[in-house]
Amino acid sequence: MNSEFITTLLITFKLAVITTAVLFVVGIPIAAYLAFSKNKFKVVAEALITMPMVLPPSVLGYYLLVAYSPDFFIGSFLESAFNIRLAFSFSGLVVGSVLFSLPFMISPIQSGLQNLPSSLSEASSTLGKTKLQTLHRVLLPNIKPSIITAIVLTFAHTIGEFGVVLMIGGNIPGETRVASIAIYDEVQALNFDTANKYAFILFAITFILLLLIYTFNRKNSSSWKPF
Repeated sequence: MNSEFITTLLITFKLAVITTAVLFVVGIPIAAYLAFSKNKFKVVAEALITMPMVLPPSVLGYYLLVAYSPDFFIGSFLESAFNIRLAFSFSGLVVGSVLFSLPFMISPIQSGLQNLPSSLSEASSTLGKTKLQTLHRVLLPNIKPSIITAIVLTFAHTIGEFGVVLMIGGNIPGETRVASIAIYDEVQALNFDTANKYAFILFAITFILLLLIYTFNRKNSSSWKPF
């Protein structure tokens, strides 16, 4: 394996780890809001969060690329105020991956919270616990399978993403070139051996991760099933 091959894999896994970590932090409060809020506008938030699961990745990638542009308010502000340009950069890939993988983190956790008996929250409230304490000390420990499912699905989805990554990151070796893009490039160049190496690694990792989910969930019948 040459250095470029290893670098591409490292960038791929670095992107997946950062995306998963960011979504784990922001996903729990969002999932809790969607699970328990009675706001009539909640359905709008649910629709927006779920859209990346059905929206063509190139559509989201295109709008993010437009937003990153110095001609657009967001891109112009970031460049003038912080000297940050997200288009065709690793930071831009992280933002895009976070948005595109959002439902894979939130949906399992939301489902797990909604399936818990209301008596858990009521008992915690009776003992004087705040909503935040109830969430962290009572509810989340009871949906560990759902949390693990969310983490694994988010990670697996991120390492396999193609459309959004290509649109906003391009194909810059050592910067934004990830394994899914490399497979396409190697096939185009008729380097099938290298393409096969990338593909097999992604296939094996995804299969192992999903196998772990199903094995773990079989021991926890109340967990959220990914499919």
